[in-house]
Amino acid sequence: MDALDALKTRRSCRAYLDRPVDAQTLDAIIEAGRFAASGMGRQPVTFVAVTDPATVKQLSRMNAQIMGVDTDPFYGAQTVVVVLVDANVPTCVEDGALAMGNLINAAHALGVDSCWIHRAREEFESKEGRALLASWGLPSDGSLRGVGHCILGYAAGPAGEPKPRRDNVVYVK
Repeated sequence: MDALDALKTRRSCRAYLDRPVDAQTLDAIIEAGRFAASGMGRQPVTFVAVTDPATVKQLSRMNAQIMGVDTDPFYGAQTVVVVLVDANVPTCVEDGALAMGNLINAAHALGVDSCWIHRAREEFESKEGRALLASWGLPSDGSLRGVGHCILGYAAGPAGEPKPRRDNVVYVK
């Protein structure tokens, strides 16, 4: 699949099979995230690949609490890549967003389904989130900011049809 086809055909997945993403494929997806553009080449993004079922469940629970629900915001995905950024970098949120885009598009190109799940900022600002960071050997002093969770797996059903694209392009010649 070429890059433009991947960009046009990727869809967010909200129901996953009970099938993990293999380590080699996960590494390739994260490698694509590592090559995302960043302001002044600072590369402020840290990726945390979570495949431990207990930790995935903990992250899901934390995320659901922030949403005020008791359902699984990760839709049964068994793999979560947490995207964190150095909060001291002025373009940290933009850089993290670019990395997330690379993750979800690379996943699609490799036959893996994905969805960007928000609320990572709130999760890792919490006492429990900071304790997780520390347990992962990462700074827990507020210098890392959560951007999102890239959930990964294999769809339990067919992808939906794309919504029509808005006519929102202006050409200035």
